[in-house]
Amino acid sequence: MRAQSTFLFRCVLALLLCLAMLPAQAQSKAPDETPEQLIRESIDNLMGKIEGRRGYFSENLSELESLVDDSLNDVADFRYIGASVMGRYFRNASPAQRSRFVDTFRQTLIDTYAKGLVTFDYREVRVLDQQQDSRQSDQASVDMEVVANDGTVYPVSYSLRLDNGQWKVVNVIVNGINLGLTFRNQFDQAMRDNGRDYDATIDQWSPDVDVSDEGQGA
Repeated sequence: MRAQSTFLFRCVLALLLCLAMLPAQAQSKAPDETPEQLIRESIDNLMGKIEGRRGYFSENLSELESLVDDSLNDVADFRYIGASVMGRYFRNASPAQRSRFVDTFRQTLIDTYAKGLVTFDYREVRVLDQQQDSRQSDQASVDMEVVANDGTVYPVSYSLRLDNGQWKVVNVIVNGINLGLTFRNQFDQAMRDNGRDYDATIDQWSPDVDVSDEGQGA
């Protein structure tokens, strides 16, 4: 189960980090593009940016991490994500603690999983032709499928929100597993383990990607 979960998470994060590597002009067009078009463009960009350079980036991982770090804020709404992961603890956290957790959460993902961009092992990644219409104009989802080398198909759904005229990723659901909710449950458990000590929880934060159907309640 852990190997499968890690594979899924690496697939999703590789695609998210690929979004961060889109040219600036492509990102600036987001208000004129649908979320589906933006995700499709990121897939095409992935093929051109990573294929043929995996060896280079695997030997120069810090360069890849720096590249992603510089541009990831233009793609994912980490302030929104951080508040969601902190959940009920967000209200009582100080502004400094909120900001520090956002930075820690983002950097942890980059440091731990940037390697997913060079070890992204798959047969096909496809954005579905039929997408669900959103009930709200500032929210959207984009459904995809990741096909593993053994032929297994994993459904992936990106949740996006319109922020200052630009679509940004705020959550991902992989094979029915809500990663945002999974991280929120992990933060809640860490707070309880640390006696609701915010600083200790932030200092020790290390998201567990061995996700399962457990702990997926609201």
